[in-house]
Amino acid sequence: MRSLPASPAGGAATTDRWAPAREMDLQTLRPDRGRVLPVGAGITSAIGNTPVIELTRLNHTASDVRIFGKLEGANPGGSIKDRPAHYMIASAERSGALTAAKTILEATSGNTGIALAMIGAAKGYRVKLCMPNCVSLERQRILQALGAEVVLTSACEHTDGAIRTAHRLLASAPGTYYMPNQYENQGNLLAHYETTGPEIFAQTAGRVDVVVAGMGTTGTLMGLHRFFAERKPSVRIVGVEPAEGHAIQGLKNMTESMIPAIYDPNALDEKITIDDEEAFETTRLLAVREGVFVGMSSGAAVAAARRLAIDMRTGVIVAILPDRGDRYLSTTLFRSVCAKCPP
Repeated sequence: MRSLPASPAGGAATTDRWAPAREMDLQTLRPDRGRVLPVGAGITSAIGNTPVIELTRLNHTASDVRIFGKLEGANPGGSIKDRPAHYMIASAERSGALTAAKTILEATSGNTGIALAMIGAAKGYRVKLCMPNCVSLERQRILQALGAEVVLTSACEHTDGAIRTAHRLLASAPGTYYMPNQYENQGNLLAHYETTGPEIFAQTAGRVDVVVAGMGTTGTLMGLHRFFAERKPSVRIVGVEPAEGHAIQGLKNMTESMIPAIYDPNALDEKITIDDEEAFETTRLLAVREGVFVGMSSGAAVAAARRLAIDMRTGVIVAILPDRGDRYLSTTLFRSVCAKCPP
């Protein structure tokens, strides 16, 4: 296995053959493992410290560029959204904005809702979620299994319609609800500034050169930008934007959607547009060639990472893989991956 390139900070080339794909010191990356957790450590104690793996069979570049994926589906709620959901709820509890008498209300395309429902169930809060009825059945059923109330909105309005519905509900009974509002909440990006960024830096021994993530609420990208601007400014932050009229659940095209208040376009070093076909095909390839069963936004991120690798001579790219593929089995995403099966 190739060794990682020397740190750009200078110095002799490293002989360290570190690679996230091999066995690593889990006691270093997951200090909670191998010891008894404190009394009362619930489901939120399992959030974060997700693994990083190398994608070797989809990296066809002849250069010394390595592509890694951060498996956010390993979070207990199955997605990267566990991180900001935990931060937003904890902050609201501290400030008094969220009390036992209030219901958590949020607009979601699914993953944030699942995270809020999971944490709400663990803490005893009622949860009501507004989401477009075009989201996968798996997401809807997981929410129901966690005890959340689901309000379905028009598919043709996408997530924007769910946002408008949630705000109408809030305005009709403001004292009844607490709305995290992930599109404006600083806790969204703070979660990635304090956890996702430091994890990537540690897991790559500081040798990461590019981080790629999809554009939805943009909390991941904004938090990563803030962290690496302080820790290693040379790291490029690349946003993956779906094409107009896309069907990639969880992502937003900023020209046709409400722009999140936390989004700062200047925080991105580059923006790459990926269409449905390329995102879905890459998602299927991740499953059958890498054994990495992830969702469609993960395919979009890896598709962008592969494009970037072509123009690089050396370096380390980390793509954020937000969730697992089992949330999309009711969609057409994974059909026809077997040559013996009909479409």
